[in-house]
Amino acid sequence: MKGKKPLWVGLLVVCLSTGLTPWQSFAAEQSVKVTLPEFEVKLNGNDVENQYRQYPLLVYKDITYFPMTYYDARLLGLQTNWSPDEGLSIGKDHVASSYMPYKTSSKNAKSFKATIPNLEITINNKTVNNAQEQYPLLSYNDVIYFPLTWRFAHDEFGWQYEWESSKGLSIQSDNAQLISAALPAFAGDNDVALFKDYYYFVETTGTKNEVFRAPVQDTSHKELVYSYELDTSYGLNKNLKFDIRDGELWFSYHSGGAIMGSDEYCKVNSDGKATQEHRGYLDFKNSPTGTLTIRQFVPPGGNNLSWIASGADAASGINVGDPNLIYGWHIGAGYSSDRSTTIIGDNAYVLASTYPVGKENLNRIYRVNLKTNETDKIIDTEVSHFKLVNNKLYYVKDEDQSLYVSNLDGTGEQKLSHNQVGNWYDEIGGEVYYTSTNAVGQIHLYKSGKTQEDKLLLNESIDSVQRMNEQLICKLTPGGDYGVKVLDASGKVQLAIADQVSRVFVNQDQFILVSAEDQSIKLVK
Repeated sequence: MKGKKPLWVGLLVVCLSTGLTPWQSFAAEQSVKVTLPEFEVKLNGNDVENQYRQYPLLVYKDITYFPMTYYDARLLGLQTNWSPDEGLSIGKDHVASSYMPYKTSSKNAKSFKATIPNLEITINNKTVNNAQEQYPLLSYNDVIYFPLTWRFAHDEFGWQYEWESSKGLSIQSDNAQLISAALPAFAGDNDVALFKDYYYFVETTGTKNEVFRAPVQDTSHKELVYSYELDTSYGLNKNLKFDIRDGELWFSYHSGGAIMGSDEYCKVNSDGKATQEHRGYLDFKNSPTGTLTIRQFVPPGGNNLSWIASGADAASGINVGDPNLIYGWHIGAGYSSDRSTTIIGDNAYVLASTYPVGKENLNRIYRVNLKTNETDKIIDTEVSHFKLVNNKLYYVKDEDQSLYVSNLDGTGEQKLSHNQVGNWYDEIGGEVYYTSTNAVGQIHLYKSGKTQEDKLLLNESIDSVQRMNEQLICKLTPGGDYGVKVLDASGKVQLAIADQVSRVFVNQDQFILVSAEDQSIKLVK
């Protein structure tokens, strides 16, 4: 069985702690006869194979019963909780899950025994007297089963369900859905992307990588985007990374060794074909008037900004900025390339240090006017990295690893965090969010309290955060109850996804995830 266990595992833990077995905790249970459905069942479009399912749907008194396993409940937007004091609570919530088949090799009998449990039950915070219910909750195979009556399924949970003798029973919930992308099994082995109604994925054949795209609505019609030979002289590096830059889809890969090799940057054009635009160890920033290139070869060298006007040949690029500065590097005990450089209008904001490197003027933020070449130091303190958001400058200082904000000219500085800040921070709806790593290496998400204590938003440790319009997509550290949580602009959880995931790709108002178990790709809708 994949991942999380069904509800009975929580009951088992409670009962063991009280010295009871799960079935003893349901005092005076009454045994009843149940049967397998003799009709097809669909849950949010997923076909249920009841004959070979560990937790099949059941029929009792001509009413279909639904198993409240961990994944089945969350598939239909239900949160389940059990405690010895409050019993079982079932409630509609912002949760989702992939469909879990719970497939076994043993065929189920056509009829068997279930029991009517005697326990405290609440449905959407309303108490249910199970002993007096015409269609009580049942227990079978150590799982609680729920009756699909109109009162509960429709009125309490908002499900739509239809019955047709030719098609059987279909249940559709209104929570977010995880739609399996009908892509080849190998698609999740490398990076994947979703961009303008196309999936992008990679197929490795021998020593060649081929990038394909396929329409979301019809993945059988794939088309070649780009292909390249893998460099085998330093080992086969098949990894490719998709990225969205300025509303365009790019991907990058490495060829050759660490010193003699290079990074290749390719842009996917409007015709669906990709072209190589940049090559080397570098960062680049595009603007309507041209492209700024930050050369980042090792060992680092100064005067490493190059400007190419729009429409001009790469050979016509000119050096810009103060030639006595080294740009796009953070200098500490060693060197690390910096990707903070941002262009707004005619001005480029870039992390820079004096060159040759001395002890003074390290890791300052400079503003370079790309028309006049005027270069101004706007933050005169050591900075780890920075970001421009909503015409404000956010940066983390080396001295205390705290987050600060200022105007674009460096004036009006304010401290925003009471914790040391990691590599991610952003502003949404006037609120500032950031990540912080604790003493044991766990990463947590906070909302800045500005003048008050910062607020921890999730108890779980996270691996990464991505912004999707006015929402935050948080990939949680594997092993917890959920794999992904989505927060709104106030920091409130809007969706919790039960699947454990290995990767998440966000684009505008959609995102896809890759299953940690089988690398299958799911579109969240």
